[in-house]
Amino acid sequence: MSQSELLEIKNLVPELKNIVGSDYVLDDKADLLVYEYDGSIDRGNPVVIVLPQSATEISSVLKLARSHSIPVVARGAGTGLSGGAIAEHGGIVISMARMNKILEVNADDRYAIVEPGVVNLDLSTHVGPQGLYYAPDPSSQRACTIGGNIAENSGGPHCLAYGVTTNHVLGMEVVLADGSVTWFGENERDGIGYDLRGITIGSEGTLAIVTKISVRLLRSPEHVKTMLMAFETIEDASAAVTGIIGAGMVPAALEMMDHFCIKAAEEAVGAGYPEGAGAVLLVELDGLFESVEEESDEIEAICREFGPLEIRVADDAMEREKLWSGRKGVLGALGRLAPNYYLVDGTIPRTKLVDVLKQINELSERSGYPIANLLHAGDGNLHPSILFDERKPGDVENILAIGAEILRICVESGGVLSGEHGIGLEKQDQMPLMFTDEDMATMSLLKIAFETEDLLNPGKVFPTGAGCGDISQARAIARAVSYTHLTLPTILLV
Repeated sequence: MSQSELLEIKNLVPELKNIVGSDYVLDDKADLLVYEYDGSIDRGNPVVIVLPQSATEISSVLKLARSHSIPVVARGAGTGLSGGAIAEHGGIVISMARMNKILEVNADDRYAIVEPGVVNLDLSTHVGPQGLYYAPDPSSQRACTIGGNIAENSGGPHCLAYGVTTNHVLGMEVVLADGSVTWFGENERDGIGYDLRGITIGSEGTLAIVTKISVRLLRSPEHVKTMLMAFETIEDASAAVTGIIGAGMVPAALEMMDHFCIKAAEEAVGAGYPEGAGAVLLVELDGLFESVEEESDEIEAICREFGPLEIRVADDAMEREKLWSGRKGVLGALGRLAPNYYLVDGTIPRTKLVDVLKQINELSERSGYPIANLLHAGDGNLHPSILFDERKPGDVENILAIGAEILRICVESGGVLSGEHGIGLEKQDQMPLMFTDEDMATMSLLKIAFETEDLLNPGKVFPTGAGCGDISQARAIARAVSYTHLTLPTILLV
């Protein structure tokens, strides 16, 4: 960002204060430091932070930003792992921290209406006394917000049985780049017309800013059973996963942690994972008592075919919470093993688990960088975490190259670039592994249908290198077409 652009934004601070209040506009250098990063390794320098309290205030901010061609990045709790909340092009960051109210709970129809700054776990805690809960449960659910979950289409350990965020969002109020406020979707199971709700979920804040969300709630299950299976090797654990899924079993959760993760989790929280295990599976079943007990017996029988070191069943809710504490806290715990980690998010066919994990371990041995493997194993969602020290010259460049190689392995095995963490800044250069230039040009038309100036979270998702001429051309063509004749639906049909 040039000095003149920087000065222009600074000059807008009084107007921003008039919109949201003087206490909710931050431009002091010390305040800005907090917003330079998210859960990834990327950094960006916003010029000013705005903390609105309503869609009306966000609308006014966007109108002001658009009139001066200033980029805007919406931000939740900053727990994302792909650089999606990074203000790479400076500009204004809109923090959703003050929009954190649970507005309505309808227990009869099983839905809630919330603001985007509501912390994921807080919603389930709030509706728990009514026998309800919100299913998506990212590992960061004690901190991450529902608005951020929508941006990345987040999942979590229980997405195997219950799906990811898009499966639980009924509709949402959004503010478009021009400041207009509208509603996408319905409070009903199926809306009518274009699925703009589905398009927006997972778009990483590049299409609109979400200001209110209607989410589906589920009834709390009658019975929950959590099991820990320890294996000598990660290959044995992977084979057990394939056996479970191959037998037609779909647990509520089927998680895997390798020996690095076990060590870190035990040192951090003392979850009681067995020493000396090469990998553990955390299996959870829920539903009617009889069916849960029957399925758990079947899963235990399958796992015994692969020589487990130990099979343990949580006796009560306290022990279940203890077992899960290691899984939920493992990413933070990796800091005990190395100063930094770089988490890769890719998804592969479950039948390829053994082969892909073998390739990742070989890559670790060749490179000399330890890789801790954490998996939503039931749906093949890998989270290899490369341990490194960003203070060492060349370490950042090396681990980025390793991460790119892991993603190549995932795609070549029949998988995809992301399971739940989005593309953001981290995976832009890998997009051509899955998509042609023509594919991405078509995707770009969708972006242009929402806004032509690329001011909402610019520079994310799409590659920015010289090989992206088709994307640039598509944007140029779309911008040349008058919006008097080309509306959003017609672009969707191009």
